[in-house]
Amino acid sequence: MWAPSDYDDNGWLKLPLLFWLILLLQARTWVLFALAGASRGQGEAILTLIYPDRQLFWLGMAAGLPAAATFVLSGRRHRFARLWRAWRPVPVVAQLALTLWQLWLLLQGAPGIAASLLLIIDCFALLWLAASRRLRACFYAPAD
Repeated sequence: MWAPSDYDDNGWLKLPLLFWLILLLQARTWVLFALAGASRGQGEAILTLIYPDRQLFWLGMAAGLPAAATFVLSGRRHRFARLWRAWRPVPVVAQLALTLWQLWLLLQGAPGIAASLLLIIDCFALLWLAASRRLRACFYAPAD
């Protein structure tokens, strides 16, 4: 079904690039936090511009935890095969929560075009995570 080049040295199907991009999307507050930290003197201004309400920032950090855990676990999936197999719904549920949260923010009056575009991207990510046959196959051990 998959080409031999689609497998890594351990016999696992390589994770698609879109999966990594979606994990970055899910961890967007973490990425913003890292960018703000790298910009030194202007980091506080960047965070305040994007997250004027500190509670939303901390909610965004919490919402990015499943993506961060998925990043860490994906590099060790050959060691923790059972956990990795059981982890399959975690990115989907996390994306569903982020999509619903983005919809709620938009309904609460979040700035128009950026929030609307983010909602559209979140919806696409949710659909892809739930429907991708390749991604589903990546969550099974080579012996399965």
